[in-house]
Amino acid sequence: MNNTIENLKWRYATKKFDASKKISKENLDELLEGVQLSASSYGLQPYQIFVVENPEIREKLKTAAWNQTQLTEASQVIVFANHKKLDEAYVDNYIKNVAETRDLKVEDLQGMADMIKNSTLQFSDAKQNEWAQKQAYLALGFLLNTAAHLKIDVCPMEGFSAEEFDNILGLEEKGLHTAVIACIGYRSEEDKMQHAAKVRKSKEDLFKFI
Repeated sequence: MNNTIENLKWRYATKKFDASKKISKENLDELLEGVQLSASSYGLQPYQIFVVENPEIREKLKTAAWNQTQLTEASQVIVFANHKKLDEAYVDNYIKNVAETRDLKVEDLQGMADMIKNSTLQFSDAKQNEWAQKQAYLALGFLLNTAAHLKIDVCPMEGFSAEEFDNILGLEEKGLHTAVIACIGYRSEEDKMQHAAKVRKSKEDLFKFI
């Protein structure tokens, strides 16, 4: 069995972290680079990712997450916050980044810029927010896979008040909204869930070939 499948079988949504174990800077940098390389629609990455280490802020976030202990026991808390609304300036900055990265002229990418603006910027506010949240979830998937490769434990979480998170982290004034969070670190020996068999649909039920 290849390492990819072994690592995916090893991972689980960690319920109890060992608070004494911290992720090294080297591993954290590699983990975040994996998230940076996430796929996203048009490559726009319509989100900001916050790595929360401050103990006082994490205590507040814990309260906003119904006192789930992962928020304070984990090595870090990762908050994926999507842009609620994009504008032409955001797309223009992205096009400028593309041009600089690929040694192109901005004017040569006008067609690409127009295509993006004529699609994503035409969404209603509600649809644009929903679309951006979906892109944030793609980034979460890259976090889970990269963490499994590095043998770093993760607990992805939706059990929290997004509005309270936004308030604590000052996201509203930045035009951001908390989409999903993940606690990262190392499992505690006391977490019995690590020994539970992974339950998934059978391949026959899950996959249909047409």
